[in-house]
Amino acid sequence: MRRAAIWFCTTMTLVPCAQAATLTFGRATEQSSIDPQFAQTGNNSATASAMFERLVSFDAQLQLHSGLAVSWRLIDPTTWEIKLRAGVKFHDGSDLTAADVIYSLNRVRNIPHSPAPFSHAVSNVAAPLLMEQIGFVFIIPAKLGPDVGIDDFNAGKAAIGTGPYRFRQWVPNDHLTLDANPAWWGGKPTFEKITLKFIPNNATRTAALLSGQVDLIDGVQPADVPRLSTASNTHVFSIPSVRLVYLALDSTRETSPFVTAADGKPLDTNPLREVRVRQALSHMINRVAIVERVLGGGEPAGQIVPEGQGGYAPDLRPDKFDPQLAKQLLADAGWPDGFGLTIHTSSDRFPGDAQIGQAIGQMFSRGGLHVNGVEALPYAVYAAQATARKYSAFVFTWAGLSSNASEGLRSVLATYDPRTGMGALNRVRWSNPKFDHLLGEAAVEFDESKRNELLADATRVAMQDVALIPLYWIKLYWASRGDITFQPNLGEDSSVEFAGVK
Repeated sequence: MRRAAIWFCTTMTLVPCAQAATLTFGRATEQSSIDPQFAQTGNNSATASAMFERLVSFDAQLQLHSGLAVSWRLIDPTTWEIKLRAGVKFHDGSDLTAADVIYSLNRVRNIPHSPAPFSHAVSNVAAPLLMEQIGFVFIIPAKLGPDVGIDDFNAGKAAIGTGPYRFRQWVPNDHLTLDANPAWWGGKPTFEKITLKFIPNNATRTAALLSGQVDLIDGVQPADVPRLSTASNTHVFSIPSVRLVYLALDSTRETSPFVTAADGKPLDTNPLREVRVRQALSHMINRVAIVERVLGGGEPAGQIVPEGQGGYAPDLRPDKFDPQLAKQLLADAGWPDGFGLTIHTSSDRFPGDAQIGQAIGQMFSRGGLHVNGVEALPYAVYAAQATARKYSAFVFTWAGLSSNASEGLRSVLATYDPRTGMGALNRVRWSNPKFDHLLGEAAVEFDESKRNELLADATRVAMQDVALIPLYWIKLYWASRGDITFQPNLGEDSSVEFAGVK
């Protein structure tokens, strides 16, 4: 890991005040912890961003803006100067200092039992994309010390941020209550009080909005959009996102827990290690049918980021649905009669996640595999099990706040290295030296066009080896009642910062 010196100073910026109201937000997925550094997952970050802040912020189009840092510049190849915003106070009244930033960046290197660590964000600070990397880390006060734990945050004792809202109470599996922070540097927060109501059942969440029990909901199912669009005093907001849904395959272990022989008996070899088998599985999947018939919206994917983002490779198109080619690839790989496989997916993480697992299971069955089952689990359980490598084939998603492919390639596909934080979300431990070399070159390339080409080249290496099977990019929906509005955003972010009042 290359290290850089980072210098901090402070400056003051004033932000206008906003109108005050109350908000009850019906969320599909609950955070796993109030600790903002515990997991880099959408549900955790959406909750954390109300109470804690980052050095930078990202708007609805994923463009980078100042946050707790107001400016930054490269002094020499290994030295950055970052100016912190002056006058920022934590919820306990203490001042934000450089020591708090340093403490926060160091702490994320080793968070015990994290299902999605932030460690990749601090893996290479001597890089042109420094602020996009360390900018993902939420800042907490250094006085919390080295022994602060999840329980301290969950009880509210350590839930001390600089954000517009302060922790009041968390009742797990029910709700989280937040109060406006009157000392927020950004002025008067939009809402005086916020209640995040956790409603994992899609029908119940929609009914809660229509009945007026909640003001805003996320995770709106495409099938519910026509009903919500025509309901009285109800509004629907949507956007094509950069969240990739993909199928991860256990391609590195000699045996895999949910791979069997065609007759269900144990196998002492893992067919997923063979690239032709992975190619076959990709060609068994009808992405167009999934998007159009199962989801009612989305875009078939053939790589990590969609067109328009840095590092997109225009020649990488989604694999065609071709059952005959799939069967031929299986036979060529030595599995003419297929093998047994169980597919795992979440049940409450994103619209249609359970249905996607079922659809892939049916397609694999038609393609010559023996699908032993499809298991859909609550995300809080599912994510931890996936990170612990308990599955053989599982549906997951990735959406970064960056406007290029670097973050996804670094965290999801780079060779897993807990020392540097690279590959922190590489749950199948895929590894390719050529890929890592190209990614390393991109990390230190200051010319944007050259950097994007290196990222595209790295993506080509990963996709040719079927490091994962891209499925589609999600189309996202939120809905509200009355005067409450929501700004749909490419990052699939259900943070209250995107909620407002007409």
